[in-house]
Amino acid sequence: MPATALTADLVTSRDAWDSDVLALGGHPLQLWGWGQVKAAGAWTPYRLRITDGGDLVGLAQVLVRRLPAPFGRLSYVPRGPVVVGDDGTGSGERRAAVTAAVVAWCRDTVGGIGVSFEPDWPAETGPHVLGLRPGRAPVLVPTTVVLDLTRSPDVLLAAMDRSPRHDIRKAARDGMDIRRVTGERDVRRVLDVYRETARRADFALHSDEYYLSVHRELGERSVLVAAYLDDAPVSFSWCINSARTSFQLYGGGTAAGRKMRATTPVYWRSVEIAQQDGLSRFDFNGLLNDGISDFKRSLAKHEDAMVGTLDVPFSPLYDAWTRLLPTAKRTLRALRRVRGGDATDAS
Repeated sequence: MPATALTADLVTSRDAWDSDVLALGGHPLQLWGWGQVKAAGAWTPYRLRITDGGDLVGLAQVLVRRLPAPFGRLSYVPRGPVVVGDDGTGSGERRAAVTAAVVAWCRDTVGGIGVSFEPDWPAETGPHVLGLRPGRAPVLVPTTVVLDLTRSPDVLLAAMDRSPRHDIRKAARDGMDIRRVTGERDVRRVLDVYRETARRADFALHSDEYYLSVHRELGERSVLVAAYLDDAPVSFSWCINSARTSFQLYGGGTAAGRKMRATTPVYWRSVEIAQQDGLSRFDFNGLLNDGISDFKRSLAKHEDAMVGTLDVPFSPLYDAWTRLLPTAKRTLRALRRVRGGDATDAS
């Protein structure tokens, strides 16, 4: 499938876009609502429908950000492109053609310093596209834990370490109060839990309005689950779901939630919802060298490596930007702590 045969057209209908993303098994970060969340900050979303002679072969939600002079603009495709017939194990020729079509659109329409992809593909299955190279400034952590939801709950539980499995079963016996959060007032109460978590773990947050926009824009595909003690949330897991994948965005807990060992039961409830809704994958979204990553590792007997960040530079300034980006991110995080608000970064 030669890349020159493909056409990239902008999609302006939310319903049409999401219908195609869901039908093709695309990632939740490719849904229209996620682009709208990022549009409230520094990014402008463009949705590309890639066709071959009129037949749909791929999709890509491209986020474009204006950078400080002299860099121009940067294009970014989170967990995309989505490729027709891609089961996550191959389809190399079509992946390459669709990716090349997105690169061509970004080069011709956006310009700037380049485009960065972080596809939802396993390691070592990336396409061969002219100019494509491993990226130096990842946004999403490439190593993660992905549960296979086609397996039974008993099989998934058996793959866990003893401690989390015990916590899940004890919570069920004791009738732990775990609820799906849908009302905006209740979302705000969960954000109080997140602020306590951030203070304890020393990481920066966006503004409340940012998280509320996730709730509003993703709608029923925003799955927020919380454990309650005396009618107050004490632990939560927040995922966004497509038709195939549940992707955990956020999680946290108070001292009371940790004392009652609510974290694993809450996470497990997120998994149960995804499984009941017919999804086939649950992605815990990245492993680092920290306590929460050790906890995620305890939930399965494996780790999963994604293909990682793939860049196509358009300008020599791309390398300069990637060298400056770590410093820029640290500055933005510091500003967010000082302001107590949203200093939107690349995530």
